[in-house]
Amino acid sequence: MYNGEYDDLNFEEHLQLTESEIRRRHQQRMFARRNAQLLQQELELEAQLIEENPELAQTIHNFNMQETQAQQQGLRSGIQEESDPKTQSVWSKVFPGLGG
Repeated sequence: MYNGEYDDLNFEEHLQLTESEIRRRHQQRMFARRNAQLLQQELELEAQLIEENPELAQTIHNFNMQETQAQQQGLRSGIQEESDPKTQSVWSKVFPGLGG
């Protein structure tokens, strides 16, 4: 891909820019890889907790069903004010720090 804004750079400047771009892309890939590893660990932990606690699995299912129903009702009723407690996430009511 040609980019005319770099025409006035000499070879060394092009090389530094290329190295900088390679480092930036590498850091992005490493961040994405680490993020994926953490997500995988979180999913494995969640699966273990649910396997060991059937009540927890049922509670999570119930919350998710309530959340889905609340979202469907919100879509049907149109735009509502953010301050209306009915529009709050079911999860945020149980865990206020989650927001939503």
